[in-house]
Amino acid sequence: MKKLNIGLFGFGVVGEGIYKVLEEKPQLNATIKKIVIKDLSKPRNAPSELFSDNADDILEDDEINVVVELISESDAAHAIIVKAFDKGKHVVSANKKLIAEHHKELLELQYKNNVSFLYEASVCGSVPIIRNLEEYFDNDLLNYVSGIVNGTTNYILTKMAKENESYQDALKAAQDSGFAEADPTADVEGFDAASKLAIITLHAYGKKIDVKDVIRKGIMSLQVQDFKYAKEKGYTIKLIANSTINHQTGEINSTVLPTFVKLNKTIALVNNEYNGVLIGSSLSDEQFLYGKGAGRFPTSSAVLSDISALNYDYKYSIRKYDEKEEGVFNQSGQLKVYIGFKDKNLDVVSYFDEVEERYESPDYSHIIGKIDINTLKNKELIENPNLSLIVLD
Repeated sequence: MKKLNIGLFGFGVVGEGIYKVLEEKPQLNATIKKIVIKDLSKPRNAPSELFSDNADDILEDDEINVVVELISESDAAHAIIVKAFDKGKHVVSANKKLIAEHHKELLELQYKNNVSFLYEASVCGSVPIIRNLEEYFDNDLLNYVSGIVNGTTNYILTKMAKENESYQDALKAAQDSGFAEADPTADVEGFDAASKLAIITLHAYGKKIDVKDVIRKGIMSLQVQDFKYAKEKGYTIKLIANSTINHQTGEINSTVLPTFVKLNKTIALVNNEYNGVLIGSSLSDEQFLYGKGAGRFPTSSAVLSDISALNYDYKYSIRKYDEKEEGVFNQSGQLKVYIGFKDKNLDVVSYFDEVEERYESPDYSHIIGKIDINTLKNKELIENPNLSLIVLD
């Protein structure tokens, strides 16, 4: 095995975890030579000579052959990765927003510079979804990839379902427990899950969807009454990222939407900060991957797995990807949807092609029926904070 000399960008909980593991496990044949951070004055649990605030101390060092990028700023991370490729360095990243926004460009640059670009940690923490799609399902005819890919929203929804808490109370509990950021927008509005789904979709079907084209609604509008209905009907509510292909037309529907899930379904058992992904295939039926989706050790596990794979010059082949063949996304079809609302003056029924159930009470009402996929692109519907929109599984 070749020696891996690592330049690490970022030394938060994940970066520190990776440093500690590499120090304790010399058999991985990898050493961190330099760590670039923003604030050199902050005390760190590593020798001071390892740290720098100058990116070129890594990018211009010819002895460093691997860059591990663990920073939050998308634009800065993009510049680092592009320059690392240009210098012939392999890159491991956990930055799902960056990858989803620049996926095609970065894949082309890795091939151009004959390096590897690995990012298992960007999607589901310790759950090896990308490697499975790449290796186990590379030639299988996949029908869908669907599941819970954001631990923050799943923690909040678990609290709301099991403890009858409001969204605000459940969010505060998630923040107090360290599962939600002070600004949780990317998680609770579904942006994080949409980025992850875009990455998954490329590896599942070889088609690239822009994150903005994923039909997305988060969990902020959900009410206690929605969970009461779920309990009465034998459901729970999960934020489900789903990418399903129609093999006759080649069209892919990619959505991130709150979903009623029957309690006897596997995905209903995924609670708190855990992630769970179902892979539906024509040959192997349905497979289920489950594990912790965030945190120091789950994310570190995925990053270390990618670092280890570089010892064998591993790279994603993405055999199904054809850059000349664009994907067709979210153009046709219907979803069965529940919409809950308090204001009776809202013209909710107009969104439905077909109404199957209608319930009214003084405090809260709901309508269930079929809604066209194109209607779900309507921002007045999908972004309305006064409407709880939940897909029926």
